[in-house]
Amino acid sequence: MLRRSFLKYSLNGSILIASSQFPLRALANDPAITKISILHTNDVHSRIDPFPMDGSRNEGLGGAAKRMAMIEQIRAKEKNVLLLDCGDIFQGTPYFNFFGGELEFKLMSKMQYDAATIGNHDFDAGIDGLDRQLKHANFSFINSNYDLRNTVLNGKVKPYKVMEVDGIKIGLFGLGIELKGLVPPTLYKETVYLDPIAKANEYATLLKKDLKCDYVICLSHLGYKYNGEKISDVTVAQNTKNIDLILGGHTHTFMRVADKRRNIEGQQVIINQAGWAGIMLGQIDVYFEKNKKGRCVSCTNKYVS
Repeated sequence: MLRRSFLKYSLNGSILIASSQFPLRALANDPAITKISILHTNDVHSRIDPFPMDGSRNEGLGGAAKRMAMIEQIRAKEKNVLLLDCGDIFQGTPYFNFFGGELEFKLMSKMQYDAATIGNHDFDAGIDGLDRQLKHANFSFINSNYDLRNTVLNGKVKPYKVMEVDGIKIGLFGLGIELKGLVPPTLYKETVYLDPIAKANEYATLLKKDLKCDYVICLSHLGYKYNGEKISDVTVAQNTKNIDLILGGHTHTFMRVADKRRNIEGQQVIINQAGWAGIMLGQIDVYFEKNKKGRCVSCTNKYVS
């Protein structure tokens, strides 16, 4: 309990990333500033109910109903809210075994998710199983480095999405982990894995330069970072350009603060991840000035309890 209280206190604190000359109160009251709150989850793994009250570390945490209530509270206070997921929606409780992902997608639709990317466990009922459940998802699936042309998902998963929020143009693209070695080939069939860094550069440049997006977000299921040469969110951040924010998954990383890295042009990239099992809801607040240059001012990862 002491450890959880410490973590909850630490994660609920806003992390100031911008210069102190832009205090939160001044930004909030400036009519020339547009604020967008980006909420995000990852690796929820079919955790529909809270963890049982059994004395375990996570007892009482998580659950779709509590997450929905938290999201609704934020939407009631904030004018502009995006809700995103970074994959591994499926697998982990009997709900998935019985319903094959239908319940997960219906609940996410009710919460009004805007977009999600695909995790390796989202293939656990096969690519055909994932396809069968897409009719229950009233939100976009985005992946930029899986070639799905010879699969049932051809045309159903988009490489990117552009959204306009209160005059601000937001570009989204997605990156998935290599499935070979994680998922039996019989499940993902003719899905072809493409180099995430090359695709990140391709689509981030398309979104920022060609489509004139003011802010570019990568929905990643690569993992936060690794020892060795395996491609991660940190690797992508440091070897690309035109990405403003990477929201991650796969490694189940509970981040006390958002990570800040420099890209190949020396520009800052923010990386954040919100643990697993719906225990946390990530929130990134970005403020846009009149010239539409976005400043990530606060990152708050909150326990769903």
